[in-house]
Amino acid sequence: MPENSFDERTAETYEAKWPELFDPAVVDPVVDFLVELAGSGAALELGVGTGRIALPLSRRGVPVHGIELSPAMAARLRAAPGSENVGVTIGDFATTRVSGPFKVAYLVRNTITNLTTQDEQVECFRSVAAQLEPGGCFVIEVYVPELRRLPPGQTVHPFTVTPEHLGFEEYDVATQIAYSHHYWVVDGQLETRSTPHRYVWPAELDLMARLAGMTLHERWAGWKREPFTGESRSHVSVWRKT
Repeated sequence: MPENSFDERTAETYEAKWPELFDPAVVDPVVDFLVELAGSGAALELGVGTGRIALPLSRRGVPVHGIELSPAMAARLRAAPGSENVGVTIGDFATTRVSGPFKVAYLVRNTITNLTTQDEQVECFRSVAAQLEPGGCFVIEVYVPELRRLPPGQTVHPFTVTPEHLGFEEYDVATQIAYSHHYWVVDGQLETRSTPHRYVWPAELDLMARLAGMTLHERWAGWKREPFTGESRSHVSVWRKT
């Protein structure tokens, strides 16, 4: 079972610390993309959190069930308007299975990296494949590891620098782990947070999908289907169950 790093304080301040994630300009393209894939079927969100995507997706008429490791995050979801239409199961999304089948399963905002071993990530693909209907899709949004930004001998690079928030990624290339270090100023006090993440390359994800009986259907640089190139810093990939 992965360590639960989303405690009560994190759940309480999640939207305040990442307000840009809740902007309709960010949320709507995700929901539009998933509605198109779901069609008349149901959706499964792995790491559903506070319902940032599940709730608006449900409001668009897609039945949604979420798996969430953190009871504190799930409690925030259950307190939100419309949450009665979103099922929630507490558990490790790499192995937890719920009643399906689903037309689409999805992991957004780098959540696949919360699984910090290759075995866990492989098992996640297998678990999803078992819960998808034939022809169903698995969608992952995740960053492309930015190792090219590191000159020889350097292991850390900043990804957020604002007066309220400093964020640094520390790469351990021997273990394929990136440690995310965050520093916030909240009400005049400094809050810190550091979590490990297993970064994973697109080709490695494709192989995990093949091991689970899925093949790459499409890959884009973003939810608006921008072309994916060698300069893309993230990708939205879709694998279809064969």
